[in-house]
Amino acid sequence: MKNTIGFIGGGQMGEALIRGIIASGLYKNEDIFVAEPNDSQREHLEKVYSVQVFHNNLTIFEKCTVVILAVKPQTMKSLLEDCKNRVHSHHILVSIAAGLPISFYMDTLEKSEVKIIRVMPNTPALVLEGASALSRNENVGDEELSVAEEIFKAVGEVVVLDEVHLDAVTGLSGSGPAYVFSFIEALVDAGVKSGLTRAVSEKLALQTVSGSVKLLKESGEHPAALRGKVTSPGGTAITAIHVLEKVGFHGIIMDIVESAVNRSKELGKA
Repeated sequence: MKNTIGFIGGGQMGEALIRGIIASGLYKNEDIFVAEPNDSQREHLEKVYSVQVFHNNLTIFEKCTVVILAVKPQTMKSLLEDCKNRVHSHHILVSIAAGLPISFYMDTLEKSEVKIIRVMPNTPALVLEGASALSRNENVGDEELSVAEEIFKAVGEVVVLDEVHLDAVTGLSGSGPAYVFSFIEALVDAGVKSGLTRAVSEKLALQTVSGSVKLLKESGEHPAALRGKVTSPGGTAITAIHVLEKVGFHGIIMDIVESAVNRSKELGKA
């Protein structure tokens, strides 16, 4: 089952997965098949990764059991309708399209036996530091699920959840990088406002965030405990934390995640 793998779509996320699985040794370059309609991107993938590239998906379904559907949600329906007759019971379809429930794939393909694994990754997968959540339908066995887990572990951390939880994942980690980038941008601007050059402010902000995450991971301590070690009595940090508490920082973060979760649910019903 792991001899070959196919990708329909070789854009940013597809390329990230290709880079990750090659680096991890999961698949050999020549055993990776990619259907990508964009000529320049197809040539790029072939040149950089030495994978087998095609303009259409005919060969993908002929050669591969595991097929990654790496296309945008708005084009997924037409893709499924086009390849309906090529999908068989031995194929494992792994979709990274946001918002589309497993039932959408089964209904569109009109095949009750089709094996579907739905994945919610996030953009740090582009630098092999992603967070992905996987859900499967009842046709996918444990061994088949493990194959998908290995693929996404090649680009970061993986959790396996019931599909009902994927909207929450979308709101937290799927959309989460946008919140983090906004926070970092605000830190940089704050440094500039306080008199630092933008280059210095950006360097300090990025290292502060990455260093804090590393400290949190390696220490195993609760975030509140580590925050307490920074906030000395009457100091600068506790004064700043006071401002965050007055404006309801925790509540704001919870609200933005909840809004993204609700939007994900709406898109899934569209």
